[in-house]
Amino acid sequence: MFTATQLNRHNDAVQQRFRILFMLMAVLLILPVLIILVLLIVRGGPIISSEFLFEFPRQGMTAGGIFPALLGTISLVAGALIASVPLGVAAAIYLSEYAGDNWLTRAINLAIINLAGVPSIVHALFGVGAFVLFFGFGTSILAASLTLAIMTLPVVIVATRESLQAVPQAFREACWSMGATRWQTIRRIVLPNAVSGILTGIILEVSRTAGETAPIMFTGAAFFVPFLPESVFDQTMALSLHLYVISTQVPDVPEALPYGVALVLIAIVLFMNALSIGFRVYLRGKKRW
Repeated sequence: MFTATQLNRHNDAVQQRFRILFMLMAVLLILPVLIILVLLIVRGGPIISSEFLFEFPRQGMTAGGIFPALLGTISLVAGALIASVPLGVAAAIYLSEYAGDNWLTRAINLAIINLAGVPSIVHALFGVGAFVLFFGFGTSILAASLTLAIMTLPVVIVATRESLQAVPQAFREACWSMGATRWQTIRRIVLPNAVSGILTGIILEVSRTAGETAPIMFTGAAFFVPFLPESVFDQTMALSLHLYVISTQVPDVPEALPYGVALVLIAIVLFMNALSIGFRVYLRGKKRW
């Protein structure tokens, strides 16, 4: 009664071929990442040690460790998060919950789109003009962090706005019918249910800020600093710039050193992302819808 016809068998065969094709495409996306990780572990793993992680560079940065660059990268990422996340979340709340369809909203959306498409070197020049010169911060951690924050602000805004819009409208209407104000609804209902999506934007921001070189090269990162920064107005080393310098500017560098720096940089990004993803999964598990 339900014997497969020739057309059914043909459709099943076509479906199976497309399934295999899409699976191969997914594998091809993951394969380069795995190859890079394996290459870095094989070539850079032997140099990883407590001395490498917690000592200053020596002998023209051909020996010693990367501690100033490691600490500087964490400082820059933390500063960018502190500056961009509150501003980005606030902008997304306005666009999602308050703004109507008018010229101001369209202008803000256009600015966000344009800001996301600006090359990082242009952000670097903007950081020099705005934060280093106009505001007088000088080449410092503060100027570099603010430059990175401006560069990654669209990621936070877009991710937050999409997560806010994903909260069912019935949640808002139920609160309003109980007499809650719009802000009370946002603070107690909408934001708690959108936190997991907001963390997605933060994850993307961490990944980008940790690896940027051009914006920090002109605004706060230094070729070499023989001391740890004492305030946000000091310069600092950074892993991304340090990797560029030892790979292109420093002669007689041990072969494993650049791979070791790259491995530590990726490990920092993966660790921060893992913390955010774990927290996001925990919050998603508490949802009831």
